[in-house]
Amino acid sequence: MTLDLLRSGYATLEHEIAQERASALGRLGRRLEAALAALAACPRTANSDRKIRDGLVEQAGYALWLFVVQREACGLNKISQVMRDYGVPNEVYVRMGPLASPSIHPTKTAELEAMSAPISTL
Repeated sequence: MTLDLLRSGYATLEHEIAQERASALGRLGRRLEAALAALAACPRTANSDRKIRDGLVEQAGYALWLFVVQREACGLNKISQVMRDYGVPNEVYVRMGPLASPSIHPTKTAELEAMSAPISTL
């Protein structure tokens, strides 16, 4: 009887974990779509917009990286399918990975600065 309860609890936990993985994958997919849409809306022509476009490419690369990592956690390993299904441009693919510039996340920069500040004594 006790073993059955443990198995039942474990199965419930496995089910909840699978649901959360799928939910996270959906959220990250929408984030990737939004980043790619913002990039598509930014023209390539004007030199004054180059910094803005570079930032959007970097954000899309980060969103792609998060999505691919979550897909792999769910057991889905074909990145070529993601590239095709989401229409990911090569400029985003080559920038896939963690953000290089802390200026994109000012709150994270502030948190890091606060962590490195000396601890005051009481």
